[in-house]
Amino acid sequence: MTDTTSLENKAEILADFWNTYKYDAQFTDFFQYNDLGLPLPYAISVGMVASTPHAEMFIEETFDLLLEAFGIEKDTGFDALEDLIILRQ
Repeated sequence: MTDTTSLENKAEILADFWNTYKYDAQFTDFFQYNDLGLPLPYAISVGMVASTPHAEMFIEETFDLLLEAFGIEKDTGFDALEDLIILRQ
């Protein structure tokens, strides 16, 4: 792992989280609040849309909120959603 998570990895982690858990009732509030902050990184990570500085702000905020929701205090550099899930358990 690196010191902090790259923007590309943040987008991929958020996209994976959205695809995997979007119907999980325990995350309903998180998904409602991040109604743009989750599908946007998915669209960027699969190449449907290009990233912009404004989109990057959404990704950064949503990733920080995901860390908070998982009880992770510091971004120590994550490569995949599984890294966050391991720390959450």
